[in-house]
Amino acid sequence: MTLIASLPPAAQAGAVPPAQAQTEQVTARLLAATTAVQPGQTLLVGVQQGIIEHWHTYWVNPGDSGLATTLAWTLPAGASAGPIQWPVPTRIAVGPIVNYGYANEVTLLSSLRVPQGLRDGDVFDVQAKVDWLVCEDTCIPQQVTLGLSLPVRSGVAAASADAARLQQAQARLPSATSLKPQWRVEGQRLQLSLPSADLPAHDAAYFFPRRWGVVAQGETQQLQHDKSGWVLSLGAGESPPKTGDAADGVLVLQEKGRVVQALALGHDPAPVQALAASAARTLPPAPAAAGEASPSLALALLMALAGGLLLNLMPCVFPVLTIKALSLMQQAEASRRTVRLHGLAYAAGVLLSFVVLAAVLIALKAAGDSAGWGFQFQSPAFVLLMALLMLALGLSLSGVATFGGSVTGIGSSLAARGGAGGSFFTGVLATLVATPCTAPFMGAAMGYALTQPAGITLAVFLSLGLGMALPYLLLCEWPALQRLLPRPGAWMERLKQAMAFPMYASAAWLVWVLTRQAGPQALAVALVSSLVLAFALWLYGGTRTLASSRRRHGSAIAAAVLVALAAVAGPVVVGPADAPRAASTTHADWEPYTPQRLADLRAQGKPVFINLTADWCLTCMVNERVALRSESVDQAFRQSGVVRLLGDWTRRDEHITQLLAAHGRSGVPLYLFYPAGADAQPVLLPQLLSPDLILAALRAPRAS
Repeated sequence: MTLIASLPPAAQAGAVPPAQAQTEQVTARLLAATTAVQPGQTLLVGVQQGIIEHWHTYWVNPGDSGLATTLAWTLPAGASAGPIQWPVPTRIAVGPIVNYGYANEVTLLSSLRVPQGLRDGDVFDVQAKVDWLVCEDTCIPQQVTLGLSLPVRSGVAAASADAARLQQAQARLPSATSLKPQWRVEGQRLQLSLPSADLPAHDAAYFFPRRWGVVAQGETQQLQHDKSGWVLSLGAGESPPKTGDAADGVLVLQEKGRVVQALALGHDPAPVQALAASAARTLPPAPAAAGEASPSLALALLMALAGGLLLNLMPCVFPVLTIKALSLMQQAEASRRTVRLHGLAYAAGVLLSFVVLAAVLIALKAAGDSAGWGFQFQSPAFVLLMALLMLALGLSLSGVATFGGSVTGIGSSLAARGGAGGSFFTGVLATLVATPCTAPFMGAAMGYALTQPAGITLAVFLSLGLGMALPYLLLCEWPALQRLLPRPGAWMERLKQAMAFPMYASAAWLVWVLTRQAGPQALAVALVSSLVLAFALWLYGGTRTLASSRRRHGSAIAAAVLVALAAVAGPVVVGPADAPRAASTTHADWEPYTPQRLADLRAQGKPVFINLTADWCLTCMVNERVALRSESVDQAFRQSGVVRLLGDWTRRDEHITQLLAAHGRSGVPLYLFYPAGADAQPVLLPQLLSPDLILAALRAPRAS
């Protein structure tokens, strides 16, 4: 077993032992239970942290302050990782602040599924990027990348030297229980009833909630006995449960100051061996959609080209393309060379934008990240920026402010002679607004691209960009097509103004996405930002007809207003990465997707339908409205006993990213149907759904 440490420069001062990664406060090691692996095996692994005296790291719910440790896996194709199995935490009080975490030493267990296609002599290589916050009087964020390399061998592998340590870590996990206690709310206090007959002897108890805000961490938890059993009384937190809600967390029972049992309430803390056994059935290789499985480079390039062509019909791109067509009609009398220049400039803007997107994704991949198509829309700051850009486009088309003289609008103030710059920046804009959409053929092509070396990734992205730019490029190069366009006239100005309303609608939709990501306070920020932006554009546009000095003053004031807007709105919207999201009212019949929940359902042999989606994905929204929420599909789900799991990728979620990668996808949507039966293989549905497609998948006979 080998380990690779990737540390901040400050942590690399001094030798790093080959079997561990060392920072000043924490030693991190990646442990494996065996010395070799077999294809399809589920391997028990753990990240062990040795923490120096007086310092501590954090549990899944860190308490009043802090951040939970995270693991981001980089795995071979077909491999998958289970969630962190959290040991029982301790209560860490620092003055009035109460945190939940670990001191001295902790091992965070997980399971890795080895791909089926490996052969004897191959090597199973994985990496885990581990981020944690370690605190004493001050807090220090730290990160290491740990590598694991095990040979693939037939037969039973010998236990490793770390196997005993992993067994000790298993003993620190909370125990499963059949108890399902519910909350009772009495004013500012919460009551948790516990039947004494089902519990070992104890004289004290403490409840660690898995979700922040349920209880007031700093208040005393009082254990009392009544006629029905034990009652634990706790102070209510900022987001308390309602009467009848199930408790979700870890209940620690003590007798004379000694822990006698720790129980997992509301979630399944199955020992990692059992989790591993069921996880082996969780992510089998997906049956291919026609023409999409394991594409060769040539097929991937063709699929990317077709996907780029179809992107032009997506609702996020079509308004921008319409504006470009209007621009071309306006230039009907221009020379053929000028028209061709516009087409080439637009194509250059699209292609360069796709090169930048590919470069960012390649860099993130090299850094151990697992971003996919549309990843930038997972940032609330980027969503707000795009909403304001759509608003600015709409105001420009409505005549509030004109950026340059051509109908290309945004970007043409940067135009070179002849307006080619406007076409270039319109191509950039079209690419930006295309990223929340996924066209047919794109999913497999992008999934293939992001598993290949950098040169192939770049080639596939360029093919996608070429497909997107091709219709307008052909229109500018082919005079016969230009003659099919309507004649210029006054109607063009009306249509241009009408195109402002799709931009306003896009801005409103993005503000809705923002509130789903960053909470209700983001709505106020977005509305005030829109007002300030409109004022700045009105000020800019109103000074264009004045003397040059006043125009400069107007531009300077408008720019200052926008800078002030960015300085105030940016930090508010970005917020913490783990900020709570608004509850969905449109997925009441769907359970949240987790690898463990899927493993449990598959072990029970239940049929499962998985919808991986995001609020910023227009394709996802259309599919849900047209197909997934249709009455016929809902009735079929209920009659067939299908359990519906929803994976929401609106904000970053590593479990969803891993499931996408396991099925050759780099972005949403992804739809999987597991027929009844513990060994049933998943059916991969197309990215554009209809009720008939879903019903056909539900009715299809199971392959033997």
